[in-house]
Amino acid sequence: MKKMMAGLVAVAAGLSLVACGSNSKEAGKTPLEKIKEKGTLVVATSPDYAPFEFQTLVDGKNKVVGADILMAEKIAEKLGVTLEVSSMSFDNVLNSVQNGKADIAIAGLSMSEDRMKVFDFSEAYYRVQDVLLVKKDEAASYRSTDSLAGKKLAVQKGTTQEVYAKEKLTEASIVSLTQMGEAINELKSGQVDAVLLDSPVALGYVTQNKDLAMAEASFPEIDTNAKAIVMPKDSGSLKEEIDKIIKELDEAGEYENYLKEVAKYTAVE
Repeated sequence: MKKMMAGLVAVAAGLSLVACGSNSKEAGKTPLEKIKEKGTLVVATSPDYAPFEFQTLVDGKNKVVGADILMAEKIAEKLGVTLEVSSMSFDNVLNSVQNGKADIAIAGLSMSEDRMKVFDFSEAYYRVQDVLLVKKDEAASYRSTDSLAGKKLAVQKGTTQEVYAKEKLTEASIVSLTQMGEAINELKSGQVDAVLLDSPVALGYVTQNKDLAMAEASFPEIDTNAKAIVMPKDSGSLKEEIDKIIKELDEAGEYENYLKEVAKYTAVE
């Protein structure tokens, strides 16, 4: 019996060593090596932010499209792997990268000092301005940030706009909502007075909603937001490869072409 028990202990110990060795080997791989080994690039996104990423009907089926998605497809192609789009609410996108459920995040994300402490960012692939979206017949009332005093201002949870609004626009009542579509609906129904968001996104809503308009109020401290891809901290060769691809796309003016290409789609909430 003692010999049998000793044998079982030895086998268990051997299996444990094999498992530890396997985990150690996996831990030693770079993010880029892991992606190429599994053959897929898992991209976290929040498809409620046209024209960057949004849902539309293609051949009767709901599909995630957008300029960011086209860029993600090109990155996966260049890396020699298959793209897997993982959709979720915006406030979960960064967590998905941090806990390893997604390899990278492409979701109209803006760089910020706080985010850069936790993640690696690619070179900027697009720059936008932040604007104030209001009802068209009230647009003249919003010529500066002072106009927001006592007003209800909607922002999307987890965005740089939310951080800015809570820190700088303290005289306004900040309403944080999970989906941008929800913020627009609350604006149209009068539950909020304005929405702070990226200019291309605002333009899309103005085009589809004749009762909305972009106000003159400007936000100099966040006037130019650089959109970039988020990766785990210390991504090394993965960041190098993605930066190289972005540079190629930028030199060819491809992202502007992506924006034009997705303009034919209509977002569905």
